[in-house]
Amino acid sequence: MISYIDFDKITNSFINKEYLEKEFQNNPYAKCLIYEENNQVLGYLYYSDIYDRIEINQIEVEESNRSKGIGSKLLEYLLKEDKNITLEVKETNDIAINLYKKYGFKEVAKRDKYYQGIDGILMERK
Repeated sequence: MISYIDFDKITNSFINKEYLEKEFQNNPYAKCLIYEENNQVLGYLYYSDIYDRIEINQIEVEESNRSKGIGSKLLEYLLKEDKNITLEVKETNDIAINLYKKYGFKEVAKRDKYYQGIDGILMERK
């Protein structure tokens, strides 16, 4: 099941609850989708909905539940918004890059040394 975040439900160790709560306090555009089964949060997609565009800030699936389509389901839910969507991803994160390409994201720029010395790729879906 996909829904919007309820911080009281977040007990998973893989989610940095304090970080997300702080982001929500500092970012008036912050939104977060969660994917849960059996009252357990297995993944989330944190993004900013800024007027006519969306910026994906973070997508994460609990390690033992990866490769089960959870990231795809979260992304598909977000794509229903039908807005321009951007994101940055480490150039070494082939799994994420392939996921984004599967949903029509295109590489539009490179950000040198964006992630602690690793180049970042700016991707966009219109």
